[in-house]
Amino acid sequence: MSGLRLNPEQREAVEHPEGPLLVLAGAGSGKTRVLTARAARLIREGLAPGRLLAVTFTNKAAGEMRERIEGLIGRTTRGLWIGTFHSIAARLLRIEAPHTSRTHAFTIYDEDDSIRTIRDVMSSLGHDPKRWSPRAVKTRISSAKNALVGPAEYAADAFDPFGKIVAAVYPAYRREIERRNAYDFDDLLFEAVRLLEVEEGVRERYAARFVHVLVDEYQDTNHAQYRIVKALAAAYRNLCVVGDDDQAVYGWRGADIRNILDFEADFSGAHVVRLERNYRSTGSILEVANAVISKNFARKPKRLRAQREMGDPIEVVRCGDERDEAAWVSSRIEGERGDRGLNGFAVLYRTNAQSRAFEEAFRRAGIPYRIVGGVPFYERREVKDVLAYLRLLVNPADGVAFMRAVAWPRRGVGAKSLERLEEVAGRRDEPLALAAERAERGDGIPAAALRGLRHFVEGLRQVRASLADRTAREAMEACVATFGLATALAEEEDGADRLENVSELFAAAEAFEREDAEDAVDEASDLELFLQSVSLRSDLDEADFEGEAVTLITLHNAKGLEFPVVFLAGLEEGLFPLSRAIETPEGLEEERRLFYVGVTRAMDHLSLTYADTRWRAGMSSQSAPSSFLDELPAEHVRSQLGAGLGFRARRPWSGAASRRRSFAGGGAATRPDATGADRSYSWRQGPATSPGREGGGGEEGELRYDYEDSQEPLALAPGVRVVHPRFGAGEILQVHGYGREARVDIDFDDAGRKKVVVAYAGLRPA
Repeated sequence: MSGLRLNPEQREAVEHPEGPLLVLAGAGSGKTRVLTARAARLIREGLAPGRLLAVTFTNKAAGEMRERIEGLIGRTTRGLWIGTFHSIAARLLRIEAPHTSRTHAFTIYDEDDSIRTIRDVMSSLGHDPKRWSPRAVKTRISSAKNALVGPAEYAADAFDPFGKIVAAVYPAYRREIERRNAYDFDDLLFEAVRLLEVEEGVRERYAARFVHVLVDEYQDTNHAQYRIVKALAAAYRNLCVVGDDDQAVYGWRGADIRNILDFEADFSGAHVVRLERNYRSTGSILEVANAVISKNFARKPKRLRAQREMGDPIEVVRCGDERDEAAWVSSRIEGERGDRGLNGFAVLYRTNAQSRAFEEAFRRAGIPYRIVGGVPFYERREVKDVLAYLRLLVNPADGVAFMRAVAWPRRGVGAKSLERLEEVAGRRDEPLALAAERAERGDGIPAAALRGLRHFVEGLRQVRASLADRTAREAMEACVATFGLATALAEEEDGADRLENVSELFAAAEAFEREDAEDAVDEASDLELFLQSVSLRSDLDEADFEGEAVTLITLHNAKGLEFPVVFLAGLEEGLFPLSRAIETPEGLEEERRLFYVGVTRAMDHLSLTYADTRWRAGMSSQSAPSSFLDELPAEHVRSQLGAGLGFRARRPWSGAASRRRSFAGGGAATRPDATGADRSYSWRQGPATSPGREGGGGEEGELRYDYEDSQEPLALAPGVRVVHPRFGAGEILQVHGYGREARVDIDFDDAGRKKVVVAYAGLRPA
C-alpha cells in the first residue's frame, strides 16, 4: 500500500481479504509493518475504526501502532479498540459491569495488593502466613486462573498439603477481592472469558461489533487469551494473528505454544503467510539461528533468509570464570566504543544473577551501563536482605539495617512489636540492636516477640565475635548459616532465582581482596572493607543512564529488541539451558527457542561466551559448555580463548565435532585438558562442589562435597539420616534436583519437616 514499502509476502498478508489468517513472522521480518499496514488498509477501504480490534502485548506497542496507523490514513482512529489483553478485558468489564459482581468503578490490584489481601485471608482462615508463603499461594491461584480453573475445580485436584491450603484460600480470596470491588490482573482475563461465554447476549454483541480482529505475538497467548480471541472472532472469522512459534519463550508463565501451532486446526480454512526475509541480521548470524532452531520438533517449518551481507563469523569465546568473561566483554567494548556509540552494545544472559560480574567489570572500566527489565544487582531484595545482616554485624548502630534484617526471615516479631521497640530505643536514646538486647516484658513487647529478638541479637553476637578472623566470604557463610537465610529463600516460590543472586553475592565476597579497598584501615575486618566496596559500587551516579550506555538484559526481556553488537553470556550446561528445563523435551525446546531469540537480537556482530568455572549455588564449580554450542554450523563460527585462559596451552572449543556429551543421569563428557588432549570426565548425578577441590576426594571432575570435620561421603537418598547445624538430626524424605541444584526434604526429630538447599545447609552424615 502507498506509504509503506512491502515485500511480496508482506503484501500478501496485508491484502488478504477475509477469513482466518496466520502470519508466521520470523525474527526481523517486519511483522509490525504488516500489522500496521493491514489495519490501515482496512480503515482506508471503509471499515469504521470502532469495528476493528487490535491486541498488542504492551501498552507502548499499542500507542505506537495507533500513531503509525493514523500516519498512514491521514486521520484519527477514534473508536479503534487497541491495547493489551488486560486493557481490553478491563474495558469490557467496565462497560458490562451490570453483568458482573463489581461496579464500573472497580479497582485493579497489583501484585503487592493481591499478596496483602491473600495474607489477610490466610490469617482469617487460620493458615499461618509465616509458614505458607502468601506469594506462593498467589502464584498457584494465578496459574489456575490463567488456565480458567475455578476454585471448585482446583480443590478437586488438590492432594498435596500446600495444594489444599491454596484450595481453601482461593475461594475466600475471590470473595474478599470481590467484596473490595476489585480485580487482580488474572481476574481481568478470567472474568472477561466468563462474560463472553456465560452471560447471554454479550458474546454475540461483541462478536458482531468486531468485523476484524488482529492479534500480535500470538505465540505468547495463554488459554484464557485464546478463549477471548475465539469468542470475539466467532461471527465474522476475520481473525489475523501474527507470531513466531520459534520465539515462544513464556511457557513458564502460562503461554501455550499450541495456540499458534494448532491455529489451522482451530480455524478451518486458515490462510498461512510466512515472512522469512530478515532485514536485521547478517547472513552468518542467521545461519547460526537457523541451524539451532531446526533441532526443535514442535515448530512450523520456516527458514530466515538474510537480506544483508554474510558478515563476520560468530565468535565463541571460552573464559576462565565469570569475572574473566565480564573482563573480556568489557575489553572488547572498550576497544570498539570509538567506532559506535555504547547504545549499540548489549549483554544478554539467562538469569538476573549473571549481571553482577558485568556490573562490576563495567564500573571498574568506567563504562556506563543500564539494566533493562530488572534492578541493579545490589538493589535486589534478597541481596539487600543479606547485606543488611552484614551491615549490622559491622555497625550495630545501623537502624535501617536492623529493621530490614529483623523482619526477614520471620521470627515472631511483628510490626507492632517493632513500633514498640522503636519507642523504647528512642526513649533510652540507644540503637535498636541494643534496645532489642535489653528489652523486657515491662516494655510492652509480647513474650513471643521478645524470644525472637533475643534469638536474633544472640545470633549477631556469635557471628560478630569471630569477624576479625574471617574473610568476607567466611563471615557471610556464618551469617547465612546462623540465621537460616538460604533455607528461608528456598521455601519461597521463586527461591531458586533468589538463591542464585545470593550465590553471586558469595562470589563477589570470594573475589574481594583487601588491596581492592581504598584507604583501608588496618584494624578493619575484611567484611567491613567489603561492605565499603559494595557501597561504592552501588552509587548510581557512576553511570549516566540517560545517555550512552551498554545494555544489560535478560534474554526474556530482550525479546523484540535489536542491537548492532550482542554478547550472549553464560553458554554452559545447567545455566543455559537451565538444568531444571532439560528434564523434559518441552523444557529443552523452550530453552532452545530462547537461545534463538538471543541470537536474532544481533544485527552486525555476535559473541557467545562460556566459562570453565562459575560461582553458582554457593560454590565455584566446573562448568561444561552448553549443548547448544554443539549445534552451531562450524563454517560460521570462530572460536577463541578469552580472559583467564590466554597463557594456558588449552585447545579452544572447535565446533560441533570436537565433543559429544551425555547428561542424562550420567555419561562421559569429553573436555580438553591442559596439554590439549581430550580426557573423559565423569558427570555423575549427585551433590556437588568444586571438582577436584583439595581434600574433596574422588576422581578429577567427580562432583563431591568437602566436609570440614568428616570426609565420609554424604549420600542423598530417602531414608538416610543426616545432621543439620541448626535443626539437628533428621531423616531425608525426598531429593529434588541434582548436583549444585540439589534440595532435600528432611523430617527433623525436633524441628519437623524442612526443605533445605544442600549447597548451603552444611549437612553431615548422622
